Parts: sequence; C-alpha cells; structure tokens
Amino acid sequence: MTTKKELTDIDKDRIIEMAWEDRTTFDSILMQFGLKEQEVIDLMRTEMKPSSFRMWRERVQGRKTKHEKLRDFREGRFKCTMQRQINNNKISKR
Repeated sequence: MTTKKELTDIDKDRIIEMAWEDRTTFDSILMQFGLKEQEVIDLMRTEMKPSSFRMWRERVQGRKTKHEKLRDFREGRFKCTMQRQINNNKISKR
C-alpha cells in the first residue's frame, strides 16, 4: 500500500467497515483517511480473507452509491438511530 502514514489497527478496521457500507463513498474514506479508491482496494485485499475480498469486490463494482459523482441523490443519507454521532471518524461521547 502506498499510504503516506501508517494506519493503526483501529483505522484499518474503520476503513474496512466504511468500505463494506453501501452508502459510504470512496470520497468519504479519502477525506477521513487520505486513501484513494485503489489504496482502499489494496487494503481490503491484504486485510481480508480471499473469499471475503472477492465477495466485497463483486458487491462494490458498479455500485453507484460508492462513487459521489454517480449517485442519483445528494442529500438524505440514511443513518440508523442506533448509530452514535461520528465526526471525522471520532465517535463523540454521550
């Protein structure tokens, strides 16, 4: 991976979680962690089992919601009521 900084295990877990989420764009990951789409793909390849990586790639390829420019919507992102407030990947205290 060609990242400028070393990622912690917590960062890697969060990136993987965001990559699996349908409505989290690669642009969001770039903004929070500085990883481009190809770098996210490389991270997923190295951190996941081969079968899980193939399943993720199949799921993500061609998905409009993963790319900001391909989305049909601009606002109205779904957020679960159980999800804590997240601000630039830092979970706020209740």
